[in-house]
Amino acid sequence: MAAAAPVRVYGPPFSSAVSRVLACLLEKDVPFQLQPVNMAKGEHKKPDYLKIQPFGQVPAFQDESITLFESRAISRYVCEKYSTKGNKGLYGTNPLEKASIDQWLEGEGQNFNPPSSVLVFQLAFAPRMKIKQDESLIKQNKAKLAKVLDVYEKRLGESRYLAGEEFTLADLSHIPNTHYLVNVCERDELFASRENVERWWGEISSRESWRKVVDMQKSPPRG
Repeated sequence: MAAAAPVRVYGPPFSSAVSRVLACLLEKDVPFQLQPVNMAKGEHKKPDYLKIQPFGQVPAFQDESITLFESRAISRYVCEKYSTKGNKGLYGTNPLEKASIDQWLEGEGQNFNPPSSVLVFQLAFAPRMKIKQDESLIKQNKAKLAKVLDVYEKRLGESRYLAGEEFTLADLSHIPNTHYLVNVCERDELFASRENVERWWGEISSRESWRKVVDMQKSPPRG
């Protein structure tokens, strides 16, 4: 019986959404191929790509005949389909664990991601793209993110990780934007000024899966 073909992830590893999926695949020990998408050349808006990602964004994902988009949905799918591989508890092993993970995943998507994404764009990507930074937007979203991190500080004083005592998708989903904020945007004080958040960030950012993603981000694209 022939081995199944590796899943395919379309998009550049420096994208927060793409790197979220890559970290999940590495945690689950699922073989994958990273397919480069040159967004500067508009490859994400071409008809062939729009067949697998109708909104023209990254990542897109293929597993044999299945195509998916949206990084959190892809990550859940990977955890469910490959439940016996790699980190078996990444998306929980019973309904209560999954619900706890989902509530913090939703919290990340609805509360943490909006202000952190604005800050990452304004502080990390706008200068590279020669776009003028909006200082009022930076100040406003820094304040929003601080309020979210206050909630996390309390929660992480009660448990080692957001959804309990084990590292899960809830924690993993926060890594890409936080990596930029701490290492590129020089906003590490938002995390270092909160003891429990700082401890949590130190643990989740040092995982082997994420270190591999960072190495991929440093490597020049192939193909």
